[in-house]
Amino acid sequence: MAKSQETIDLLLTRRSAKALTMVEPGPSDSDIETILRAGARVPDHGKLAPWRFILFKDDARKQFGDVLARVYAVAEPRATDEQVAFERGRLARAPLVIAVVSRVTPGIKIPEWEQLLSAGAVCQNMLVAGTALGFGAQWLTEWYAFDDAVNQALGLGENEKIAGYLYFGSESVAKDERPRPDLSDITSEWKPGS
Repeated sequence: MAKSQETIDLLLTRRSAKALTMVEPGPSDSDIETILRAGARVPDHGKLAPWRFILFKDDARKQFGDVLARVYAVAEPRATDEQVAFERGRLARAPLVIAVVSRVTPGIKIPEWEQLLSAGAVCQNMLVAGTALGFGAQWLTEWYAFDDAVNQALGLGENEKIAGYLYFGSESVAKDERPRPDLSDITSEWKPGS
């Protein structure tokens, strides 16, 4: 198979955009299909597809924001109107938000850990695909990813959890680089007797 320097360059320079700075236009329906197809191409021991997707586009972002605001106001009764309004706008920060749902099948030969890792790989593939299509992309798991009332509103099942909310949109500001770990600090080579 031929090397693709473009792919390697993308992987070596990929950087999350900030959802707060994303603007229209977001991915087209064709772009969304590409992003989802890339997500579904991850390693999946046992062909379980231990993940699924929930899309938030157009008015659905605001409507789900109303859910977040209600849940937040109940959980934080002393929250200010500004804080509740901020929560209401969470999904409106980007033109497209995709919730990746990890769905584990317990008690089978495929370890639950592998199923969870597969959902994480889905998130990464989708970020890379969105970036390759020219969009800013960010993977977030804020409070609403772990809230039972929010997850109930999403219709999550007993063995389902949010692996991440993925935000996609056009970038309005340049991404800043951040320090990366020195490979010598995080890499070792196993040798017998060590």
